[in-house]
Amino acid sequence: MKLRAIFLLLVSWLASWLFGAAWAGDFDYHLDPYRLTEDTYVFIGKAEDFTRQNGGNIVNTAFIVTADGVVVIDTGSTRRYGEQMREAIAGVTPKPVTHVFNTHDHPDHFLGNQAFKDVPIYALPETIAGEQAMGNAFADNVYRLAGDWAEGTEPVPAKHAVKAGHMPIGGHDLEIFAWGGHTAGDMAIFDHTTGVLFAADLVFYNRAATTPHAVLANWFASLDRIQKIPFKVMVPGHGLPVMDARAIEQTRSYLHWLDRTLREAAKNGAEMTEVLAQPIPPEFSGIALVASEYARSIAHLYRSYEAQTLLPAGH
Repeated sequence: MKLRAIFLLLVSWLASWLFGAAWAGDFDYHLDPYRLTEDTYVFIGKAEDFTRQNGGNIVNTAFIVTADGVVVIDTGSTRRYGEQMREAIAGVTPKPVTHVFNTHDHPDHFLGNQAFKDVPIYALPETIAGEQAMGNAFADNVYRLAGDWAEGTEPVPAKHAVKAGHMPIGGHDLEIFAWGGHTAGDMAIFDHTTGVLFAADLVFYNRAATTPHAVLANWFASLDRIQKIPFKVMVPGHGLPVMDARAIEQTRSYLHWLDRTLREAAKNGAEMTEVLAQPIPPEFSGIALVASEYARSIAHLYRSYEAQTLLPAGH
């Protein structure tokens, strides 16, 4: 019986190894450009965490075909993603890529820059600093989470700093917004020509917001500004594009609940384990990854809320 058990275990392991090897040899993100307007396309990521199954295909990236060439907005999580993104763009238009924008410094938005090293890459100064400081650690962590999908991925920080203002490119009037809250520097891009707003990770839709570098007060201010933009279609950093403000409202409501929950817990002297036990309100229970992101947000933010309760009156 013991030999039979060992034999079955070996057969099971061999089958798993063969299946995994066959699957891993593919490494195809199946990037399918979704056309928002006549010349604006989005690659829609999965509402998931990084895994060895999705390879980090969890983010929305985009490109605009202009009269002068292609503008790319974010480059994905890995070198492979960036390369396949560039191939997919070439399947839509023979025009060259002329501009790449990194909306912020989180790895799923800029680690595909390797595939665009021959193109000027633009970002806010805070984003460039973050990519330079954290790029290697981000690349190592993505490899740990996504495995060989991330093989050969190395950080290529943006080199061209941009400020808020209009940036006409190939007949498209792009406006750069320099805000923050999700990170120290969050870029949103509004194409006045088409009415498409690329809100990046200032807005999540039906996917819980991530908070490793968040300052919620700044995030709320950015959402208020976004709501004033007369967009026709908004592309969130994660989730499906929308034609109204529902994604903004969902993000704001979730973050307000998170802020209120942590503030009240800290005021009451609750331990982290007690905060973790708080139930997710029904209005958010259907949002992807809400339980895991709530737990992460407690780890990211709760100590700062506890510290606030210890400040002397008037501070």
